[in-house]
Amino acid sequence: MTTHEILLAAQSARQPLALASTDQKNEALEAMAVALVAASEEILTANRQDLDAARGKVSDVMLDRLALTHNRLADMAKGMRDVAALPDPVGQILHRIVRPNGLVIEKTSVPMGVISIIYESRPNVTSDAAALAIKAGSACVLRCGRDAWRSCNAIVQALRKGLVQAGLPETAVSLIEDTSHASANELMTADGLVDLLIPRGGKGLISACVANATVPCIQTGTGICHVYVDKAADLEMAVRIIENAKTSRPSVCNAEEVCLVHRDVAKTFLPMLKKALVEDRIAAELPPVELRLDEAAAAIIPGTAAGPEDFDTEFLNYILAVGVVDSLDAAIQHIGRHSTHHSDAIVTADETAAARFVSCVDSAAVYVNASTRFTDGGEFGLGCEMGISTQKLHARGPMGLAELCTYKYIIHGNGQIRGGAAAKLQTPCG
Repeated sequence: MTTHEILLAAQSARQPLALASTDQKNEALEAMAVALVAASEEILTANRQDLDAARGKVSDVMLDRLALTHNRLADMAKGMRDVAALPDPVGQILHRIVRPNGLVIEKTSVPMGVISIIYESRPNVTSDAAALAIKAGSACVLRCGRDAWRSCNAIVQALRKGLVQAGLPETAVSLIEDTSHASANELMTADGLVDLLIPRGGKGLISACVANATVPCIQTGTGICHVYVDKAADLEMAVRIIENAKTSRPSVCNAEEVCLVHRDVAKTFLPMLKKALVEDRIAAELPPVELRLDEAAAAIIPGTAAGPEDFDTEFLNYILAVGVVDSLDAAIQHIGRHSTHHSDAIVTADETAAARFVSCVDSAAVYVNASTRFTDGGEFGLGCEMGISTQKLHARGPMGLAELCTYKYIIHGNGQIRGGAAAKLQTPCG
């Protein structure tokens, strides 16, 4: 099917989804989770084909991002069940007021309609997006990267079986067949057919959507995430946090890319950091982290000299830019210049320093004594997420069910008219 045909088909699912009961949507999510696991072999076979085609073209870290396993499929199914367990956002009264003339005005959460997601090579986004859209009462149109198309298509086919089993239209979840730039451009300009566009991917994709979209678009940012080690930090804790933030899964947007260290503790801390990220990992036969050091850091430990772009780069790899700062305010100013407003952290035992950091750092998620890797819908109790929004309007941070709904005002009256003597005769209805 062409992209336009898929979008038209998605329109036919709008009303059935909007009218679906909470029980029916939850039954659909359970059926989709069961169908996903039942199709494990077909999905993993398709994924192996994607991996074979990608080898030699992308890094090992990006191959890991593309790869599926039985455990990852089980986690995807669990994510769908977690969404089913969440309260239904549709129909929630967000605000209610009774006016002096008796009008009852209710600000009510309602489905978006058709949500389109453009993403790259993470097949798990397919089930996360589908689960959230269905629970939020909207159809979703997915457009994945070429590298992941076989995997995503196999996942969508399984999810559609679950939808049909639950009595919902299979067109509630669709995958664009064309992986060229033309289909992405068509989604960006599908006025009247796409109610919300969410790009998930690298800087180029997000910039293209923000620049070219004529449909409503939420900007999900790249993750140049910082961890600042304050002079009052527990240094052992700081090492553990940074090791997790950088190495647990470096290919994701909440991975740390920059470490800032207060000058007062740099001579003690930086050798500890190098030991944990380089020497200990080599000894354990794990990929070591390349440390790209500013001039002050390079005077303390050996590493690669940081280039002019290293503090503005989302490496998505075992690379960490390291800088030494003179003060807390210098760290805050550095983050303000270089952060993508995704996730930034301070490690400190000084409550005053922590309070100033969280007040001054303008990011979607700001941490005190914890890894940036927690910026995730599942970790935030949202079941899973549609993406991490780094903008400030409508949605910010991990986007869950609430952020995938819009609202309308529903007004109940008993004959009120505006102005004139007749309006004064109305009886308040409480």
